[in-house]
Amino acid sequence: MTHLLAIALGGALGSLARFLTSQGMHAWLGKAFPYGTLTVNILGSLAFGVLFVLLLERWTVSADVRAFLMVGFLGAFTTFSTFSMETLHLLLNGEALKAGLNMVLNVSLCVFAAWGGVMLARQW
Repeated sequence: MTHLLAIALGGALGSLARFLTSQGMHAWLGKAFPYGTLTVNILGSLAFGVLFVLLLERWTVSADVRAFLMVGFLGAFTTFSTFSMETLHLLLNGEALKAGLNMVLNVSLCVFAAWGGVMLARQW
């Protein structure tokens, strides 16, 4: 039961962090492009890479801590379903170039960020 509570609490905090980060990016850069989703996906991928190494290779932590951070917090913080709907919205509005750019940037930058997180954490 503590495992499920850890995931639920992490998810609640992760979704709040996603909302606040996304709103901040929209306030800073506008809403003409889904900058908020791109930002949380990159940050979430980087954090996942770092935590993967730290929590599974370096530190001894409980399964509840791993579930809280990786499944709960980061699972709610990253926004693949939002990314999908925003991309579809761009396509349906005739903005195929923006939709394509959104797909390329999210996939390539997030995979690169996850790799960067693993490399950073392995150097510590």
